[in-house]
Amino acid sequence: MGYMLEIQDVHKTFNAGTINEKVALNGVNLNLNPGDFVTIIGGNGAGKSTTLNAIAGVWSIDAGKIVIDGVDITKLSEHKRAAFLGRVFQDPMTGTAATMSIEENMAIAARRGQRRGLGWGITKKERESFKESLKTLDLGLEDRLSSKVGLLSGGQRQAITLLMASLKKPKLLLLDEHTAALDPKTAAKVLALSDKIISDHNLTAMMVTHNMKDAILHGNRLIMMHEGRVIYDVSGEEKKQLQVADLLKKFEEVSGGEFANDRMMLA
Repeated sequence: MGYMLEIQDVHKTFNAGTINEKVALNGVNLNLNPGDFVTIIGGNGAGKSTTLNAIAGVWSIDAGKIVIDGVDITKLSEHKRAAFLGRVFQDPMTGTAATMSIEENMAIAARRGQRRGLGWGITKKERESFKESLKTLDLGLEDRLSSKVGLLSGGQRQAITLLMASLKKPKLLLLDEHTAALDPKTAAKVLALSDKIISDHNLTAMMVTHNMKDAILHGNRLIMMHEGRVIYDVSGEEKKQLQVADLLKKFEEVSGGEFANDRMMLA
């Protein structure tokens, strides 16, 4: 059985040759099996979000190779890669169109990759299936299909974005600190929902988080990044037994310094 994602020796430097030069990825190697749900932690500038951007094709990498389900996507445009990927960002406003209704937003996601626009209306069958999907959120949104998304709370918008990102069953779901902007109670709800969607659809997923507790609690595998590479990779039983203190200790060992990210300590 092949890997769902292969990242081979990926390098990326921003502003090369200038005073602002920043080595963002410094030989990242990572293979994901189908159905892996990997949480990614690390200090500021460790390369966590940069890795997701490299996979999504936000810019081209300097060296290395990225393969999704056997297809080398290294040279593909961001637009072409979109067919393989679902993505949810930190800002709840990014994933949905505020001025459009819930059902219009969902129709765009459901018809991704098809040529036709929304001009031909939403069919009764589509509407039924959107209702069913929304019911699983348990937020009462199935009765508000025609509501403008801009009227919803951040948590509701992230929940809908998650649904939309998983509608077409992507090869890979990328979650980029997707609960960081939400209050703790709402964040917990969106995380529980993420778990459910990933397991229901048997998705392969990567979740960047600054919260060590969340990183331990969710997924079957945890990786720690530091200075643009993967420095720790733990899964299964060993991951379940982890404590936050273990992760801090591990970080200090490899970095030779204190964990300098207050946001992470406080989380």
